[in-house]
Amino acid sequence: MSRKVLLQLLGGTQSSHALRRWINFWPPFLGAGIRVLRIAPDMKAVDVEMKLRWWNANYVGTHFGGSLFALTDAFYMLMLMANLGRDYIVWDKAASIRYRKPGKGTVRAEFRLTDAQLDDIRDKLKTLPKYEPVFLVEVKNEQGEVVAVVEKLLYVRKKLPPNDSATAQPRSGERVQPTA
Repeated sequence: MSRKVLLQLLGGTQSSHALRRWINFWPPFLGAGIRVLRIAPDMKAVDVEMKLRWWNANYVGTHFGGSLFALTDAFYMLMLMANLGRDYIVWDKAASIRYRKPGKGTVRAEFRLTDAQLDDIRDKLKTLPKYEPVFLVEVKNEQGEVVAVVEKLLYVRKKLPPNDSATAQPRSGERVQPTA
């Protein structure tokens, strides 16, 4: 499976630049003022920012915690889906956020996925039915100070081979095709 699975899902474009533009118009991000600055062509790096505006500020004039949390949502899942390919099922399973200091001005988050992390996931799934890797992402202010740390727990497993799927029970989130 090519790394462009997300690009194909979003209309078949062939560039990470076009994917970035599509994601920037996604209503939850658009409404919160979240902007994707860069998506690497190999989907192993994503940079995101959010400026402080009246609509994403809390009652004390700093970034609303939910917007800080939304800034980090789904990127590691999308990156893993693109890099592992169609033979794997990937879900966001859990996340937690720890606020370190009030977020003021523009905040940023950088998501990085290494070949070693991908190899580790593939290796673990050779012997395990599922694997739940944890990723940390720091949200930083313009001075580079950490505003919040988000821990993302993902669920990854290999898809069942076609001949095994007829006897296996469907798993959560999977579509079931009716049999004739």
